[in-house]
Amino acid sequence: MKILIHTQYYPPEIGAPQNRLHDLAVRLKKLDVEVEVLTAMPNYPAMKIHEEYKGKFYKKEQIDEINVFRSWIFVTKSKGVFLRLLNYFSFVFSSFWIGWFKTRKYDYILCESPPLFLGITTFLLCKLKGAKMIFNVSDLWPESAEKLDLVSNKFFLKMAYKLEAFLYKKTSIITGQTKGIVEDIKARFLETNPYWLPNGVDLDFFDSESKLDLSWRVENGYNPEDVLFLYAGIIGHAQGLEVILKAAKLIKNPNIHFVMVGDGPLKTELLALKNKLNLDNLKFYPSIPKKEIFRVIQSVNSVIVPLRKLDLFLGAIPSKIFENLAMKKALLLGVDGESRQLFITEGKCGLYFEPENEVELAKQINFLMNNPEKTEELGENGLSYVEKHFNRRIIAKDFKEFLNSK
Repeated sequence: MKILIHTQYYPPEIGAPQNRLHDLAVRLKKLDVEVEVLTAMPNYPAMKIHEEYKGKFYKKEQIDEINVFRSWIFVTKSKGVFLRLLNYFSFVFSSFWIGWFKTRKYDYILCESPPLFLGITTFLLCKLKGAKMIFNVSDLWPESAEKLDLVSNKFFLKMAYKLEAFLYKKTSIITGQTKGIVEDIKARFLETNPYWLPNGVDLDFFDSESKLDLSWRVENGYNPEDVLFLYAGIIGHAQGLEVILKAAKLIKNPNIHFVMVGDGPLKTELLALKNKLNLDNLKFYPSIPKKEIFRVIQSVNSVIVPLRKLDLFLGAIPSKIFENLAMKKALLLGVDGESRQLFITEGKCGLYFEPENEVELAKQINFLMNNPEKTEELGENGLSYVEKHFNRRIIAKDFKEFLNSK
């Protein structure tokens, strides 16, 4: 079996789709699938082309023995709709030419969406190369862009919804990252039967690397008696991170500290809010590489995973949950719906707080501060739950067997 993964995001970039798709590629290769990747010059999340890729229209390289074909992309830090569309469509066009002339024939081409527009190129490449199309939906776009008020132009939204319907109709296999995404697509497009291809965690890595390491805590001036609560990830529109800063303002215990690691379009605004609230119990840190972030996670007591209070996120599962649970960290979850059902009700991996409700978050923080044995219990439950339900090795094996059956 030969598969091409077509995605705008891939390592050495840092991020959820990058890690997930690379891990899937590596695991499929170990299962004797011939896997290659067609992607952009790395630039995310800083929106700046990495130094060794600057000035190139095309580059072929190997990452973990997987061929990676890269094409040019227009990069901008602007939040304007036109320049953001130019960013997406530059890769839509450039990856078409590189995909056509530099890659071979495949049995399947898997398109990672969003960006939705990339499906146009994947569809054309499938026609040219005689491949079946797999459309992997990790976010319900354009629905999410509309609900988050990122796109308001009615004509553009109408055309985007038409493109979504076209791609769902033309693809051979639709995969959804969460059960909520799968059910949403089933409900709106009755003729489809999406396959659940969840995110998960590389438990092999944690088996070999998860020795206790508190060095990051010491290096950054925290005391042994301090209790640290971590948010690590994109600082963007969807996360509703103001709730953490507002909760930090309510906390009176001097031993409770908040650690926020990451970059994104709203970081400047959150830094301004931190200054406005005069928070001395919360620190921001820039995005850091994967191995370094594991040192941070090991040094904290619990992790906070919020999203905004929108019906759109009732079917969302933030990817950062999995590795935190694999490292036995209690979860403070501000996401209702599927995530709450899985990780709070079923897995008993943490405590829930209403999204965007800083009073509830502060209450749960104080509870964990006063009940360290509960923090430890939730952490143990978390590891047990992801071992059983979200092991990437099993996910890849099941996906290969599914493709073989088609």
